[in-house]
Amino acid sequence: MSFLKKAISIRRFGSIGTAAVFALALVAGASIGAGGVKAAESVSILETGSSLLYPLFNIWIPHYAKVDPAVQITTQSTGSGTGISESVQGIAQIGASDAYMSDALMKEHPMLNIPLCISMQMVNYNLPGLNGKHLKLSGPVLAGMYSGTILYWDDAAIKALNPGVKLPHHAIIPVHRTDGSGDTFIFSQYLSFSTPSWSKSVGYGTTVSWPPVPGGLGAEGNPGMVTATKDNPYTVAYIGTSYQNAIVKDKLGIAMLKNRAGNFVLPSAKTAESAAAALMPKTPKDERLSLIFAPGPNSYPIINYEYVMIKAKQESPKTAAALRRLLTWAISPNGGNAPHFMQKVHFIPLPAPVVKLSKAQIAKIH
Repeated sequence: MSFLKKAISIRRFGSIGTAAVFALALVAGASIGAGGVKAAESVSILETGSSLLYPLFNIWIPHYAKVDPAVQITTQSTGSGTGISESVQGIAQIGASDAYMSDALMKEHPMLNIPLCISMQMVNYNLPGLNGKHLKLSGPVLAGMYSGTILYWDDAAIKALNPGVKLPHHAIIPVHRTDGSGDTFIFSQYLSFSTPSWSKSVGYGTTVSWPPVPGGLGAEGNPGMVTATKDNPYTVAYIGTSYQNAIVKDKLGIAMLKNRAGNFVLPSAKTAESAAAALMPKTPKDERLSLIFAPGPNSYPIINYEYVMIKAKQESPKTAAALRRLLTWAISPNGGNAPHFMQKVHFIPLPAPVVKLSKAQIAKIH
C-alpha cells in the first residue's frame, strides 16, 4: 500500500496554504575579553500543518522569543495532511495536526504524536435572520446535509430539533475542506461515531470522498471556510474554535450539537473539559486517541488533542535540544498552556496526566 493510502483514509495531502514566517532575532553574545564578540548559535525550526493550531503558534512565537531568543521559527498553515507528510519526510521539524497518525502509517514511519493542548470544532451556518440563534443540530442531521439526503433548511428532521423556529425553504449549501485536514478528520469522526450509515458509506479521514450535493462548496483551510460561509447565505460549515473571534465578527451562527448523552451543548471551556475528563484517562503512552463523541451529559462532542508530529531522531543534537525546550515550554501551565494563551484561541490546557505523557514523549527527541 502506498504512503498516502496508509494515512488515516488519506488519499492526498493538502496543498500549501499561505505561509507566515516569523524569524526570531538572533542574539549576539557579550564581548569576551580581548577575544572579541561571541555570537549566540541560532537554530532554525519549521512548523507546518494544522490551520487550527496555526493561530496559537503565532501567538506563542513572540513570547517564546524572550525565553529562547536564538531559535528561528517559521510557521505555515498548510493543513494537517501536509503537516503529517512533511514531518514524516523530514521537510519540517514540526508537523502540526488535529489528527493522530494511523497505525499503518506509524508502522512504516514511526513518529512521536505529541499533544500540546485540546481544541474544539464549531458547526457554523449563515442563515439570514437566524444567525443570532443557536440552532440545534445532530450528527445524523449533519450527515444528511453532507450526504444530500437532507436538502432544505426546513426539512422535517431539522424542524424536529428546532421547534418554533421558522426555518427557510432554501437549499442547504454544505461547505467542506478541500485540503488534507484534521478538521475534516474530527468532523467526519463525529458523523461516523453518531451515524452508522455515514460510517459505512463515507467514514472518516483527513480527506474523504464527499458525496455530491447540489451547490456544495469546497474551501481551503479554516480561513477559507470562514470566508465561504460568510460570503454565501444558507451555508453550513465546520470550523475550528481558534477562528471563533472571526465567526463572531462576521455574525455567523454557532450550532448547539447533540452529544452522546442526547443533550445539545455549545462549544465552551466547560463542555470541552467535561468531554476531556471522560476520555482522557484512556490516553495511551503514545497519546494517539480520539476524544470525539465523549460520554457525559455536558460533554461537547467534537474536541481533540492538537498534535505535533516529531521525529525522535533529529538531524543534530542542537535541533533536538531546541525542540525539547520549545515543546516543554508549550505544554507548561506557566508557558504555552497558560490560560491567557488558551483563551485567545478558545482552547483548553492539557490535563496534568497528559502533560506527564507528553513530557515523556518529548524526552525521546534526540
